Amino acid sequence: MHDGNAINWFEIPAADFDRAKRFYSAIFAYDMPEWPMAGVRMGVLPGGEGKVGGTIIHVPGFYKPSQDGVLVYLNGGDDLNVVLARVEGAGGKVLIAKRQISEEIGYMAVFLDSEGNRVALHSPH
Repeated sequence: MHDGNAINWFEIPAADFDRAKRFYSAIFAYDMPEWPMAGVRMGVLPGGEGKVGGTIIHVPGFYKPSQDGVLVYLNGGDDLNVVLARVEGAGGKVLIAKRQISEEIGYMAVFLDSEGNRVALHSPH
């Protein structure tokens, strides 16, 4: 057994990298840096030193956006409504509005991103 996080890294598929980059940059009010690699485009999601990180990623023929399967919870900040309020204007759709999980755990919401991925947000308030 290990003492680390259950998640070490994640990648959210993008059919149209530029559209996905605009979407996530808009909802997080963030200028997303890219990590170009041979045949792969990756955009780094907001994070911090020593924190779990992830990217949006475009690899033709390998990744396919989906509403099914694993649900990743992104950090919604202190109050996820700030991020959630930007989703529809950026080209996504809110599926589950902010709701309390419990007093100890905080709040969650679920949205579809510009690529058709189902993604969640979490915040303490």
